[in-house]
Amino acid sequence: MHITLIGGGWDLPAQITCLQPFVAAATARAAGRPPRVPFVWVDEGDGRRWSDRWMELVAAVGPVDGVDVDVPLGGALDAERLDGAHGLFVCGGLTPAYAAALAPAAATLRRLVCKDGVPYAGSSAGAAVAARRAVVGGYLDGERVLCADEAGEDLEQVSVVDGLGLVEEMVDVHTSAWGTLPRLAAALSKAPEVEAGLGLDEDTAWVVRDDGVCVLGRNAVHRLERDAHAFRWSLLVDDRGPTRREDTSHEPR
Repeated sequence: MHITLIGGGWDLPAQITCLQPFVAAATARAAGRPPRVPFVWVDEGDGRRWSDRWMELVAAVGPVDGVDVDVPLGGALDAERLDGAHGLFVCGGLTPAYAAALAPAAATLRRLVCKDGVPYAGSSAGAAVAARRAVVGGYLDGERVLCADEAGEDLEQVSVVDGLGLVEEMVDVHTSAWGTLPRLAAALSKAPEVEAGLGLDEDTAWVVRDDGVCVLGRNAVHRLERDAHAFRWSLLVDDRGPTRREDTSHEPR
């Protein structure tokens, strides 16, 4: 299994660092040839502008045979378009739209990634929906403001839906840039079956492999874990070794 979840961002050196293991895993699966990598994106009316940008970003890491897999807004992913993939990249955009578009194909995606071993990479929305229970947006918890309304993904109340189930932790993105750590804590409180959450900073990746996990990139991953009546907050950074977990603070629920 090989899963790369990126918190968004466009810093080229950091993104290359984050994506190198994904491209290497996909290339190995393709026996050294340029791997076939479908790029799944929801067309929100901007055309291919953003999908092309992600394809160019991954191609900066190494040669790939990128395949454009567009899903119209309000539509559903046709999983047959992923046939023959050596790796799978899910782009970013409006997270609720991605969750809805990928939901009908969730079982197929889990099989491809978790059973068949197809490497998965997702950035921003593509990272958030990888969770078993996905926080898809919102900036309010009742009347309490959690983050800026611009980070709400067109939703007011913090919202949690079924995700792809590739990782057990809940995932929020753009954490430091958008101030979404309080939203992640509120979302975890709404999903008591989930034990931990990951707040991914931009230009930073959480990489899950059969031999363990690590953080790559220029910023940090904020891990919240349940601890009695509070969440234990660990700040994890790229140390090019086993993931380091340092308790730096406690956040109440």
